[in-house]
Amino acid sequence: MNIPFLDNWRKRNGADEGASSASVVGGDAEGVAELLSECELLRVRAGQSGLELDDSPASLEALDQLPPHWRDDPEELPWLGNDAGLYLGTVIVRTVEGATWHVWPGGHPVVRLVSGREIQVVEAGLDWAVSGAPELSQVYAEAAEA
Repeated sequence: MNIPFLDNWRKRNGADEGASSASVVGGDAEGVAELLSECELLRVRAGQSGLELDDSPASLEALDQLPPHWRDDPEELPWLGNDAGLYLGTVIVRTVEGATWHVWPGGHPVVRLVSGREIQVVEAGLDWAVSGAPELSQVYAEAAEA
């Protein structure tokens, strides 16, 4: 899987340029969390709307309330949706006890809850970016209940 911001993370952490995404992040839980929490495009777009993303559940509610101007740009839409999903996952991992990132061998990140349930956060972010549903705060609330 081609993860655009992986090159920056590799440079900071001295990882092998030829290594796959899954092998690079495989045994480094903190590195995975750091890498997946960058969400640069989403943070920039939210900032342009006056919203600072602080990795809190309240920030997910605020994102849900933003006017979806990104839908006007079909090239940016999937990237913003991907970032929204990664941000959702970041908030869950940082605030729901026992939640962790899990990267499948193909490089697909999901959030794994203590119950063993896996949340497809990237898909949820893409759905949110395209249609507004499910709301990010709703996905978070369901994860926090589990």
